[in-house]
Amino acid sequence: QVKLVESGGGSVQAGGSLRLSCTASGVRSSGTYMGWFRQAPGKEREAVAVIDIASGSTIYPNSMKGRFTISRDRTENTIYLQMNSLKPEDTAMYYCAAGRRWSIEVKDYDYWGQGTQVTVSS
Repeated sequence: QVKLVESGGGSVQAGGSLRLSCTASGVRSSGTYMGWFRQAPGKEREAVAVIDIASGSTIYPNSMKGRFTISRDRTENTIYLQMNSLKPEDTAMYYCAAGRRWSIEVKDYDYWGQGTQVTVSS
């Protein structure tokens, strides 16, 4: 059974930084892709970054390049999201997800964490 547990969300002022963590259990490192997605109130869920657990390769949507960095600790089946220069528009629930397809599409991810709230105040 796959389980994803996120941590690290919170409240921060604009310009600040946060680091999110997500530890996965019940997944194989090989052929598993994990990612961070976010959903703001009234908006669709969108990809922030995804990573190949085995190789460390990453994909960022163009809108997310520059301030967000995804990384992983393969031995711990843990991924991280370093978020810098945060803006109020980054306020959202951030979700960790895992799947078997190399994709930034929400629909391609089968397993989801419970989410961690990030709130950025101006």
